[in-house]
Amino acid sequence: MKIAIYGKIISEAHTPFIQQFFDKLAEEKIQCIIFRPFDELLRSRNIKVSSNQNFSSYNDLDKNVNFLISIGGDGTFLDTIALVRNSNIPVVGLNTGRLGFLSNISKENIELAIEELVKGNFTLEKRSLLRLETQDNLFGDVNFALNDITIHKHDSTSMITTHVYLNDEFLNSYWSDGLIIATPTGSTAYSLSCGGPILTPETGNFIINPVAPHNLNVRPIVISDDNKISIKVESRSEKFLLSLDSRSETIDASVEFNICKEKFCLNLLRLNNQGFLSTLRTKLMWGLDKRN
Repeated sequence: MKIAIYGKIISEAHTPFIQQFFDKLAEEKIQCIIFRPFDELLRSRNIKVSSNQNFSSYNDLDKNVNFLISIGGDGTFLDTIALVRNSNIPVVGLNTGRLGFLSNISKENIELAIEELVKGNFTLEKRSLLRLETQDNLFGDVNFALNDITIHKHDSTSMITTHVYLNDEFLNSYWSDGLIIATPTGSTAYSLSCGGPILTPETGNFIINPVAPHNLNVRPIVISDDNKISIKVESRSEKFLLSLDSRSETIDASVEFNICKEKFCLNLLRLNNQGFLSTLRTKLMWGLDKRN
Protein backbone atom coordinates (compact mmCIF):
# COMPACT_ATOMS: atom_id res chain seq x y z
CA MET A 1 0.00 0.00 0.00
CA LYS A 2 1.18 3.50 -0.84
CA ILE A 3 -0.33 6.74 0.44
CA ALA A 4 0.25 10.45 -0.03
CA ILE A 5 0.34 12.77 2.99
CA TYR A 6 -0.52 16.47 3.06
CA GLY A 7 -0.38 18.97 5.91
CA LYS A 8 0.53 22.57 6.70
CA ILE A 9 1.14 23.13 10.40
CA ILE A 10 1.80 21.08 13.53
CA SER A 11 1.24 22.37 17.04
CA GLU A 12 3.47 21.17 19.87
CA ALA A 13 0.48 19.45 21.45
CA HIS A 14 -0.08 17.32 18.35
CA THR A 15 3.54 16.27 17.81
CA PRO A 16 3.20 12.98 19.79
CA PHE A 17 0.11 12.01 17.77
CA ILE A 18 1.86 12.74 14.47
CA GLN A 19 4.82 10.60 15.52
CA GLN A 20 2.40 7.83 16.51
CA PHE A 21 0.84 8.09 13.05
CA PHE A 22 4.16 7.63 11.23
CA ASP A 23 5.22 4.85 13.59
CA LYS A 24 2.02 2.98 12.77
CA LEU A 25 2.61 3.44 9.03
CA ALA A 26 6.08 1.93 9.44
CA GLU A 27 4.69 -0.94 11.49
CA GLU A 28 2.15 -1.73 8.75
CA LYS A 29 4.89 -1.36 6.09
CA ILE A 30 2.94 1.34 4.29
CA GLN A 31 4.89 3.43 1.80
CA CYS A 32 4.26 7.14 1.91
CA ILE A 33 4.98 10.15 -0.26
CA ILE A 34 4.86 13.45 1.63
CA PHE A 35 4.06 16.99 0.56
CA ARG A 36 7.51 18.60 0.46
CA PRO A 37 6.93 21.68 2.70
CA PHE A 38 5.19 19.46 5.25
CA ASP A 39 8.04 16.96 5.15
CA GLU A 40 10.47 19.78 5.93
CA LEU A 41 8.30 20.84 8.85
CA LEU A 42 8.14 17.27 10.18
CA ARG A 43 11.91 16.94 10.14
CA SER A 44 12.37 20.35 11.82
CA ARG A 45 10.20 19.00 14.65
CA ASN A 46 12.36 15.86 14.87
CA ILE A 47 9.48 13.63 13.86
CA LYS A 48 10.90 10.38 12.50
CA VAL A 49 9.61 9.66 9.00
CA SER A 50 10.60 6.50 7.12
CA SER A 51 10.25 8.08 3.68
CA ASN A 52 12.36 10.12 1.31
CA GLN A 53 9.67 10.54 -1.34
CA ASN A 54 8.06 13.96 -1.81
CA PHE A 55 5.62 15.78 -4.04
CA SER A 56 4.87 19.46 -4.45
CA SER A 57 1.84 19.70 -6.71
CA TYR A 58 -0.75 17.82 -8.69
CA ASN A 59 1.74 17.37 -11.52
CA ASP A 60 4.28 15.36 -9.51
CA LEU A 61 1.85 13.50 -7.26
CA ASP A 62 2.06 9.76 -7.94
CA LYS A 63 -1.41 8.95 -9.32
CA ASN A 64 -0.99 5.31 -8.26
CA VAL A 65 -1.22 6.04 -4.53
CA ASN A 66 -4.09 4.26 -2.80
CA PHE A 67 -5.29 7.41 -1.07
CA LEU A 68 -4.22 10.78 0.29
CA ILE A 69 -4.32 11.57 4.01
CA SER A 70 -4.84 15.18 5.05
CA ILE A 71 -3.42 16.06 8.49
CA GLY A 72 -5.09 19.14 9.95
CA GLY A 73 -8.56 20.64 10.05
CA ASP A 74 -11.23 21.05 7.41
CA GLY A 75 -9.37 23.98 5.84
CA THR A 76 -6.35 21.75 5.24
CA PHE A 77 -8.63 19.09 3.80
CA LEU A 78 -10.06 21.58 1.31
CA ASP A 79 -6.53 22.36 0.10
CA THR A 80 -6.12 18.76 -1.05
CA ILE A 81 -8.75 19.25 -3.77
CA ALA A 82 -6.18 21.16 -5.84
CA LEU A 83 -3.74 18.25 -5.42
CA VAL A 84 -5.97 15.30 -6.37
CA ARG A 85 -8.26 17.07 -8.91
CA ASN A 86 -9.60 14.52 -11.41
CA SER A 87 -7.19 11.71 -10.43
CA ASN A 88 -9.89 9.83 -8.43
CA ILE A 89 -7.43 9.46 -5.51
CA PRO A 90 -9.58 9.06 -2.37
CA VAL A 91 -8.97 11.61 0.40
CA VAL A 92 -9.31 10.99 4.13
CA GLY A 93 -8.74 13.51 6.92
CA LEU A 94 -6.87 13.07 10.20
CA ASN A 95 -8.23 15.84 12.40
CA THR A 96 -5.79 17.98 14.36
CA GLY A 97 -8.05 21.04 14.07
CA ARG A 98 -11.28 21.86 15.85
CA LEU A 99 -14.62 20.67 14.46
CA GLY A 100 -13.28 18.30 11.81
CA PHE A 101 -16.42 17.66 9.77
CA LEU A 102 -14.47 16.57 6.70
CA SER A 103 -11.33 15.55 8.60
CA ASN A 104 -13.26 13.20 10.83
CA ILE A 105 -10.62 10.74 12.09
CA SER A 106 -9.72 11.86 15.60
CA LYS A 107 -6.11 11.84 16.72
CA GLU A 108 -7.05 9.41 19.52
CA ASN A 109 -8.10 6.81 16.91
CA ILE A 110 -5.02 6.98 14.69
CA GLU A 111 -3.85 3.38 15.04
CA LEU A 112 -7.34 1.89 14.73
CA ALA A 113 -8.04 4.02 11.66
CA ILE A 114 -4.89 2.86 9.87
CA GLU A 115 -5.72 -0.76 10.64
CA GLU A 116 -9.20 -0.26 9.16
CA LEU A 117 -7.71 1.32 6.04
CA VAL A 118 -5.34 -1.62 5.59
CA LYS A 119 -8.25 -4.07 5.95
CA GLY A 120 -10.33 -2.11 3.45
CA ASN A 121 -13.07 -1.34 5.96
CA PHE A 122 -14.12 1.92 4.39
CA THR A 123 -16.50 3.37 1.84
CA LEU A 124 -15.98 6.01 -0.83
CA GLU A 125 -18.48 8.83 -1.16
CA LYS A 126 -18.67 10.73 -4.44
CA ARG A 127 -18.77 14.43 -3.56
CA SER A 128 -19.81 16.89 -6.27
CA LEU A 129 -17.81 20.04 -6.97
CA LEU A 130 -18.65 23.50 -8.30
CA ARG A 131 -16.87 24.93 -11.33
CA LEU A 132 -16.37 28.64 -11.97
CA GLU A 133 -16.35 29.86 -15.56
CA THR A 134 -15.11 33.36 -16.37
CA GLN A 135 -13.92 35.04 -19.53
CA ASP A 136 -10.42 35.73 -18.18
CA ASN A 137 -10.09 32.31 -16.49
CA LEU A 138 -9.95 33.46 -12.86
CA PHE A 139 -8.24 30.99 -10.51
CA GLY A 140 -6.48 29.36 -13.48
CA ASP A 141 -6.82 25.59 -13.70
CA VAL A 142 -7.98 25.30 -10.08
CA ASN A 143 -11.36 26.89 -10.77
CA PHE A 144 -13.41 24.44 -8.71
CA ALA A 145 -14.63 24.18 -5.11
CA LEU A 146 -15.82 21.38 -2.84
CA ASN A 147 -17.75 23.45 -0.28
CA ASP A 148 -18.91 26.65 -1.91
CA ILE A 149 -18.33 29.58 -4.20
CA THR A 150 -19.02 32.83 -2.39
CA ILE A 151 -19.53 36.40 -3.59
CA HIS A 152 -18.98 38.95 -0.83
CA LYS A 153 -18.79 42.71 -0.55
CA HIS A 154 -15.27 44.12 -0.62
CA ASP A 155 -15.54 46.43 2.38
CA SER A 156 -17.86 47.13 5.30
CA THR A 157 -19.68 50.14 3.88
CA SER A 158 -22.50 49.03 1.60
CA MET A 159 -24.34 45.98 0.32
CA ILE A 160 -23.89 44.50 -3.11
CA THR A 161 -26.62 43.63 -5.60
CA THR A 162 -26.30 40.18 -7.10
CA HIS A 163 -28.40 39.35 -10.17
CA VAL A 164 -28.81 35.60 -10.55
CA TYR A 165 -30.00 33.62 -13.59
CA LEU A 166 -30.71 29.90 -13.88
CA ASN A 167 -30.11 28.59 -17.40
CA ASP A 168 -30.37 32.20 -18.61
CA GLU A 169 -33.77 32.69 -16.93
CA PHE A 170 -33.85 35.44 -14.30
CA LEU A 171 -34.16 34.10 -10.73
CA ASN A 172 -33.72 37.08 -8.41
CA SER A 173 -31.71 40.16 -7.47
CA TYR A 174 -30.24 39.83 -3.99
CA TRP A 175 -29.45 42.97 -1.95
CA SER A 176 -27.15 41.55 0.69
CA ASP A 177 -23.60 41.31 2.02
CA GLY A 178 -23.00 38.43 -0.36
CA LEU A 179 -24.21 35.20 -1.88
CA ILE A 180 -23.22 31.58 -1.26
CA ILE A 181 -23.49 28.83 -3.86
CA ALA A 182 -23.00 25.62 -1.88
CA THR A 183 -22.71 21.92 -2.64
CA PRO A 184 -24.22 19.24 -0.37
CA THR A 185 -20.76 18.99 1.24
CA GLY A 186 -20.74 22.75 1.79
CA SER A 187 -24.26 22.71 3.22
CA THR A 188 -22.75 22.09 6.67
CA ALA A 189 -20.21 24.93 6.33
CA TYR A 190 -20.69 28.67 5.69
CA SER A 191 -24.16 28.18 4.23
CA LEU A 192 -25.38 26.49 7.41
CA SER A 193 -24.18 29.42 9.53
CA CYS A 194 -26.24 31.70 7.27
CA GLY A 195 -29.43 29.72 7.83
CA GLY A 196 -29.16 27.32 4.90
CA PRO A 197 -30.48 23.74 4.92
CA ILE A 198 -28.40 20.59 5.36
CA LEU A 199 -28.25 18.34 2.29
CA THR A 200 -27.15 14.71 2.38
CA PRO A 201 -24.07 14.00 0.21
CA GLU A 202 -25.87 12.02 -2.50
CA THR A 203 -28.40 14.80 -3.11
CA GLY A 204 -28.04 16.13 -6.65
CA ASN A 205 -28.58 19.74 -5.63
CA PHE A 206 -26.94 23.08 -4.95
CA ILE A 207 -27.95 25.80 -2.49
CA ILE A 208 -28.21 29.50 -3.34
CA ASN A 209 -28.07 31.33 -0.02
CA PRO A 210 -27.86 35.12 0.53
CA VAL A 211 -25.60 36.49 3.28
CA ALA A 212 -27.51 38.96 5.50
CA PRO A 213 -30.16 39.85 2.88
CA HIS A 214 -31.83 43.25 3.13
CA ASN A 215 -35.21 41.79 2.08
CA LEU A 216 -36.37 39.56 4.92
CA ASN A 217 -38.66 37.55 2.63
CA VAL A 218 -35.65 36.28 0.64
CA ARG A 219 -34.61 32.81 1.75
CA PRO A 220 -32.19 30.10 0.59
CA ILE A 221 -33.29 28.04 -2.39
CA VAL A 222 -32.30 24.48 -3.32
CA ILE A 223 -31.86 23.83 -7.05
CA SER A 224 -30.90 20.86 -9.19
CA ASP A 225 -27.16 20.64 -9.80
CA ASP A 226 -27.68 20.40 -13.56
CA ASN A 227 -28.48 24.14 -13.65
CA LYS A 228 -26.09 26.74 -15.01
CA ILE A 229 -25.98 29.68 -12.59
CA SER A 230 -25.08 33.04 -14.16
CA ILE A 231 -24.23 36.00 -11.93
CA LYS A 232 -23.82 39.73 -12.41
CA VAL A 233 -22.79 41.95 -9.50
CA GLU A 234 -23.33 45.64 -8.75
CA SER A 235 -21.37 47.39 -6.03
CA ARG A 236 -20.78 51.03 -5.06
CA SER A 237 -17.13 50.27 -4.46
CA GLU A 238 -16.91 48.63 -7.91
CA LYS A 239 -15.08 45.71 -6.30
CA PHE A 240 -16.18 42.50 -4.65
CA LEU A 241 -14.60 39.34 -3.27
CA LEU A 242 -14.98 36.01 -5.02
CA SER A 243 -14.01 32.89 -3.07
CA LEU A 244 -13.64 29.23 -4.01
CA ASP A 245 -13.54 27.43 -0.67
CA SER A 246 -10.59 29.16 1.07
CA ARG A 247 -9.13 30.86 -2.03
CA SER A 248 -10.21 34.45 -2.70
CA GLU A 249 -9.70 37.12 -5.34
CA THR A 250 -10.74 40.77 -5.49
CA ILE A 251 -12.82 41.17 -8.64
CA ASP A 252 -14.06 44.16 -10.62
CA ALA A 253 -17.85 44.48 -10.51
CA SER A 254 -18.02 44.42 -14.31
CA VAL A 255 -17.00 40.74 -14.35
CA GLU A 256 -19.78 38.28 -15.16
CA PHE A 257 -19.41 34.58 -14.51
CA ASN A 258 -21.13 31.20 -14.59
CA ILE A 259 -21.19 28.44 -12.00
CA CYS A 260 -22.03 24.84 -12.79
CA LYS A 261 -21.31 21.30 -11.64
CA GLU A 262 -17.75 20.14 -12.22
CA LYS A 263 -17.32 17.15 -14.51
CA PHE A 264 -15.38 15.13 -11.92
CA CYS A 265 -16.09 14.34 -8.28
CA LEU A 266 -14.02 13.99 -5.12
CA ASN A 267 -13.72 10.52 -3.61
CA LEU A 268 -14.16 11.16 0.10
CA LEU A 269 -13.07 8.16 2.16
CA ARG A 270 -15.03 7.32 5.29
CA LEU A 271 -14.44 4.47 7.70
CA ASN A 272 -17.40 2.13 7.90
CA ASN A 273 -18.34 3.33 11.38
CA GLN A 274 -18.36 7.01 10.37
CA GLY A 275 -21.43 7.67 8.26
CA PHE A 276 -22.75 11.12 7.37
CA LEU A 277 -25.71 10.93 9.75
CA SER A 278 -23.59 9.89 12.73
CA THR A 279 -21.18 12.73 11.90
CA LEU A 280 -24.12 15.18 11.96
CA ARG A 281 -25.08 14.03 15.43
CA THR A 282 -21.58 13.98 16.91
CA LYS A 283 -19.88 16.95 15.24
CA LEU A 284 -22.85 19.35 15.23
CA MET A 285 -24.39 17.91 18.41
CA TRP A 286 -27.53 17.64 16.32
CA GLY A 287 -30.62 17.06 18.46
CA LEU A 288 -28.57 16.97 21.67
CA ASP A 289 -31.03 16.88 24.57
CA LYS A 290 -30.67 15.72 28.16
CA ARG A 291 -33.90 13.75 27.73
CA ASN A 292 -32.14 11.58 25.14
